[in-house]
Amino acid sequence: MPDAILHADAVSAGYGGGRHPRLVLHEVDLEVLPGQAVGVVGESGSGKSTLAKVLVGQLRAAAGTVTLDGTDLGSLRGAALRAARRRVQLVPQDPYGSLDPRMTVRRALTEAIDPEARRPGKYEGRVAELLRTVALDPEVAGRYPHEFSGGQRQRIAIARALAVEPEVIVADEVTSSLDASVQAEILNLLRDIQSRTGVGMVFITHDLSVANFICSRICVLYLGRVVESGPTDLLFQPDHPYTRLLVDSLPRASGELGDPSASAQEPADPAAPPSGCPFHPRCAARPDDPPARQRCAGERPLLLPRHLPGGDRSTACHFPLVAQADPTTSLNARLPR
Repeated sequence: MPDAILHADAVSAGYGGGRHPRLVLHEVDLEVLPGQAVGVVGESGSGKSTLAKVLVGQLRAAAGTVTLDGTDLGSLRGAALRAARRRVQLVPQDPYGSLDPRMTVRRALTEAIDPEARRPGKYEGRVAELLRTVALDPEVAGRYPHEFSGGQRQRIAIARALAVEPEVIVADEVTSSLDASVQAEILNLLRDIQSRTGVGMVFITHDLSVANFICSRICVLYLGRVVESGPTDLLFQPDHPYTRLLVDSLPRASGELGDPSASAQEPADPAAPPSGCPFHPRCAARPDDPPARQRCAGERPLLLPRHLPGGDRSTACHFPLVAQADPTTSLNARLPR
């Protein structure tokens, strides 16, 4: 197996407080192999976007390390850090907000290729190539962001990320604001780009069904902690009650809606999580077992590898579900077609 190109090891991060930030991300491990797409899934407040900022160098980790090809990004400064950041590119949720409304597409892509570029037309061929890569006509290079639809702007944001030939793309909720048909177009585009370029990808989403389409592995976050991770197909036979909640909330393949009560209760403040297992106030498992409930409320479970009949995954739960091969919880029974 090849070595990970991007590796987060016990990363914690937060905001404010100088050297003592208010942590919203706690001891997160994540690795991306060359050419692999890894999903990061969780509800709002789970720490997904904070993790994205740490991975691309926009936010410094309060603890732990992020390494790129074995080099600790936290040890880099100046030109070396800028060069490393070009190798890990972010595609944001809101491309309109990230694109300068005063810049044409041509200028935005040219500055991404070479921030020092001065001669007009120097990178015209490369700009055209990037636009074709994201299925846009090179003739649109002279237009401004407001002249495009949301899906087209997302394509431009992807082209800008590809401009520096990165080794990893971090895609942060890139389909969440798009309608279903445009979502499918962007997902197909990303999967096609990955297969042709071999770029690694961290795909951040709240939607397990979207992650299933593009990712070979999934990491489930809850209140800033990894509660389960493993191969995508295995996570649809959940080992953690929170993953079960996410799966149960998906529409069925039959077209029926998922359990409307599955995600009704709001999670706690990520900066002030409950004691013990952070999910225990919402957990429906073992309701008639007071000693078990007491343990969940008082003792935080460790993320431990588990070797199950269907394969391996890591789970942070005192009483994992040990998912069985049940057609009512299988991938095909849960996902809409």
